[in-house]
Amino acid sequence: MIIVHHLNNSRSQRVLWLLEELGVPYEVKRYERDATTMLAPPELKAIHPLGKSPVITDGDKTVAETGAIVEYLIETYGQGRLIPAAGTAERLRYTYWLHYAEGSAMTPLLLKLVFTALPTRAPGLLKGLIKAVANKAQSSFIDPQIKAHLDYWDAELGKSAWFAGPQFTAADIMMSFPLEAAAARAGAASRPRVKAFLEAIHARPAYRAALKRGGPYDYAS
Repeated sequence: MIIVHHLNNSRSQRVLWLLEELGVPYEVKRYERDATTMLAPPELKAIHPLGKSPVITDGDKTVAETGAIVEYLIETYGQGRLIPAAGTAERLRYTYWLHYAEGSAMTPLLLKLVFTALPTRAPGLLKGLIKAVANKAQSSFIDPQIKAHLDYWDAELGKSAWFAGPQFTAADIMMSFPLEAAAARAGAASRPRVKAFLEAIHARPAYRAALKRGGPYDYAS
């Protein structure tokens, strides 16, 4: 039996969703973030040395990192589902978006989160200075980077209904987190095709079933 070590409001929600799409039985072991630091609890280190989520255990196998988990589940349980045929243009696009989601897409969004939080955690005497530095970093570098990615997503979704082509794939599951995070932090839902993509994934029965299994998820609508 697959066990998903699931952290609230995290990338592991995508793993639950993929398992629901595949119809693979699984169990959920829940972990809650520290209310102050928003970090994962130390108990996760008993599963993986870095103490981060998502992590799955499948028998004697432990698999970490969302992209690696998705590839493992598709290869082991997919039976050809949610992945384009090898050698096709759609397969190349699928591979690109699968890795882009946690590479290029998440970097500026993580920086946005960090620089937004910095002033609230600064010592009183330094709060004003740190706020000015954080605002400058966002306006001069982070926000333009995010805008470039938002424009890119919207343009790419104009080429096909889903990121890898006309059919829904696991690449769309991977891309859901950066798009949902950007909608919450950076106004991504103002892009019409991005908004349509989010509405489409939120309406999928497997997505809704994963929410029931995983519990509250701030990025869902």
